[in-house]
Amino acid sequence: MNLIEKLMVKPGHKAKLADWDPDCTDKYENKEQAIPIMDKLAGRIAKLQYLLFAENKRAILVVLQAMDAGGKDGTIRTVMGPMNPQGCKVTSFKKPTDEELAHDFLWRVHRFVPRRGEVRIFNRSHYEDVLIVRVHNLVPKSIWSRRFEQINNFEKLLAESDIHVIKFFLHISKSEQKKRFKERLDDPTKNWKAEPGDFEERKYWEEYTRAYEDVLTRCSTDYAPWYVIPANHKWFRNLSISQILVHEFEKLKMKFPEPIYDVSKLKIK
Repeated sequence: MNLIEKLMVKPGHKAKLADWDPDCTDKYENKEQAIPIMDKLAGRIAKLQYLLFAENKRAILVVLQAMDAGGKDGTIRTVMGPMNPQGCKVTSFKKPTDEELAHDFLWRVHRFVPRRGEVRIFNRSHYEDVLIVRVHNLVPKSIWSRRFEQINNFEKLLAESDIHVIKFFLHISKSEQKKRFKERLDDPTKNWKAEPGDFEERKYWEEYTRAYEDVLTRCSTDYAPWYVIPANHKWFRNLSISQILVHEFEKLKMKFPEPIYDVSKLKIK
């Protein structure tokens, strides 16, 4: 079984986060061993994104979810960094506004799905509506429990509209989260990241774990798979996601479009 198969949540199977070690680095012993591979993957990602943009037939939606301090921002900065910003956009979902709450829960998300030729990255996503709302009892179970099927239907619609959905859960341990929170307090350049609310959420760790396991179990599908990424080691997180992105890009078997004009007859004066 290769790394990608190990990290994918197999559709139809019950997911337990204990089955994925957040400290895992697979066959790689250290960051130095992985750097040459990551450099090659970065170049490949850039070329594949250019091909997606040129072909202009389909789009890619990348969903990032994690516990607080799980590394979503770092993933976007490092893994997605080689992509041309002309064809790659990031949307972050915060607490819903009054206008968003006045609509169905998918309304604010559907507005930001990628257009053809584009990669769109969701920093948090529609899954917040079966995570935080569940943990904090913001809506009744009778409402959030129906959303799993609604999300699957939504993602199936996207897939049938040639929007390729790839979902990553960045899996860190509770002790690693504590370490990263401490860095935010000790490092003046990271003080701005420290939020009391994030620290308060730690007491709901087990509740979030159960909620995420339900998400992974009920919403990993053939057309929109979930991958659990061991994320205690940032370099391995980046390596794993890069490998999966290249794999998912290449599955599309993209081709450059035929030129609109007969280039043999074009002359430069």
